[in-house]
Amino acid sequence: MPQVLEFADVVVRRNARNIVDHLEWTVTDDQRWVVLGPNGAGKTTILQLAATLEHPTSGSVTILDERLGRTDVFELRPRIGFASSAMAKRVPPEETVLDVVLTAAFSVLGRWNETYEAIDERRARRVLAEWKLEHLAERTFGTLSDGEQKRVQIARAVMTDPEVLLLDEPTASLDLGAREELLGLLGGYAQEESTPAMIMVTHHVEEIPVGFTHVLLLRDGHAVASGPIGDVLTSENLTETFGMPIALSSEDGRFAARATNGS
Repeated sequence: MPQVLEFADVVVRRNARNIVDHLEWTVTDDQRWVVLGPNGAGKTTILQLAATLEHPTSGSVTILDERLGRTDVFELRPRIGFASSAMAKRVPPEETVLDVVLTAAFSVLGRWNETYEAIDERRARRVLAEWKLEHLAERTFGTLSDGEQKRVQIARAVMTDPEVLLLDEPTASLDLGAREELLGLLGGYAQEESTPAMIMVTHHVEEIPVGFTHVLLLRDGHAVASGPIGDVLTSENLTETFGMPIALSSEDGRFAARATNGS
């Protein structure tokens, strides 16, 4: 399968500390990855690298056959879908939901003087419907609940038919109902043949949608283990990743974890 992302001996160093520590990682276009690890493990940093928002201190990052530092990232970014809470804070609160999604066509936040064609609006409305947001099209972004804003971010990220989709903690801060609704939508999307490669960062195995195929476990910037989720997501690997005895269970493609007394 075509490769969409490659980290080769990647180091990101800040304040004399390796945030990412000699990471080797490859993602192909038919894979759905979850990146899991404790706070400070480097999860968001590697997503920033994949989104071309940061460069490695050493090593190489290749995205869609373009190497960071040797390509125009402004031409590359429209091929990458990216949703994060940090981006949501930059959306004008008075912007309508339709325009939040529509402006992805020009990679801008906030409607200004761009001219959109009818096909753009049809595409935006279709994406809103796919993420159960069509009834909110004329609402302003600032009036939405956290769960609704998260779905609008993802709808915006898929608006341009990206070749890779990056999701930074898409279910963080959501209540149980909103989380399960979003995980159901993400699971359905992940299992469609036309869906691009996906990489999702999370802290919790309970937030891994059905249909995700691979997992990268990070601790202190390095990979504890990576590969097919059925092989890599184990109690032993989670115990090493989080530094405490962890018991893992699964049912119907969903996972749950809890600390044990180690006996």
